[in-house]
Amino acid sequence: MLVKSVSIGCWSAQITDGVRYLATCQTSESSPHLPAPKDVVIYSYNFHSLLRWSPVEVDRGLVLYTVNYKTGAFNKWDEMNCTRITHTECSLPWSLKERRWTLVLRVRAELGQVTSDWVETDPFVAERNTIIGPPKVNSVTVSSDSLLISVTPPFGSEAGYSLQYHVSYWENATSSVKKETKTSNTLFKIRNLKELTLYCFRIQVELVAYPEFQLLGLQSVPECYRTTVSEASRAGYIVLIFLLVLVSVNLVAVGLLFLWRYHKKLKYWSQPPLQIPSHFEEYLKDPNMPGLEVLHSVAEDDPDTSPVVFCGEGSQACGGSLAGQAHSRSISSDSDVT
Repeated sequence: MLVKSVSIGCWSAQITDGVRYLATCQTSESSPHLPAPKDVVIYSYNFHSLLRWSPVEVDRGLVLYTVNYKTGAFNKWDEMNCTRITHTECSLPWSLKERRWTLVLRVRAELGQVTSDWVETDPFVAERNTIIGPPKVNSVTVSSDSLLISVTPPFGSEAGYSLQYHVSYWENATSSVKKETKTSNTLFKIRNLKELTLYCFRIQVELVAYPEFQLLGLQSVPECYRTTVSEASRAGYIVLIFLLVLVSVNLVAVGLLFLWRYHKKLKYWSQPPLQIPSHFEEYLKDPNMPGLEVLHSVAEDDPDTSPVVFCGEGSQACGGSLAGQAHSRSISSDSDVT
């Protein structure tokens, strides 16, 4: 056998019986050690489980990942449907979704022929470690004293398991006072509520696997509804409104009748009292004022000038005085003619 080796730079060649083999060398710039994935955790929600981890960062090249599993009954690592994958999560196949099985998963990174160390998870049991979400509220029927609620469970039923629904509710005005009820039905009613009151409720699912084990899920987002008015209260409100309207109409009618009957007195009371102007009142209080003498002199110089007399409405004395003055002027005129 003839063996001859030749090295040129980072390339090496080996000739064995006329057959040539080429191999590359590792440079000092690259490391044979590949970092292992971090943050490896099994995430499970409503029994849908998957393995997640953080990506491995390298300067160049595409990092691939491989996932293995083993069960508590068989301490042997087997491959899953996640061998040399590029994404950083792997869903558990249906063959591993038995809720009571104990599973351990592991993952490693691969870059060409270089692999990282395996990273294992803690033992995982779905019925203990899964997160149970809240149920879906399909409909809420409101009445005067109750709420009829229809829900859908967060996952399908399975033999050996049952679900309990914990319902907490409260008046929106007094949210600190909460009441609770429990049922296994997907259609249930919250009873003994006040009418025309805003109520809020939250629902939480409890998984009962066997008498010694229960798993409580997440609470739903609060939903609020206002109860309606009962038929008896509605009839009472109608009667009350009718009585109020009737009383209002009667009061308006009485008011109109009062105005019609006493409108003259009301008109008299509403008018301001008659008053003598202030400058005439000053003249009347002091007869010796020169203003009065001027008035008398004017009356004597012009006999046709008639005195101005102010009379109140309905005054008989004033009427008689005016008649007497008119009669005296008539006699004076006749004597002047003769």
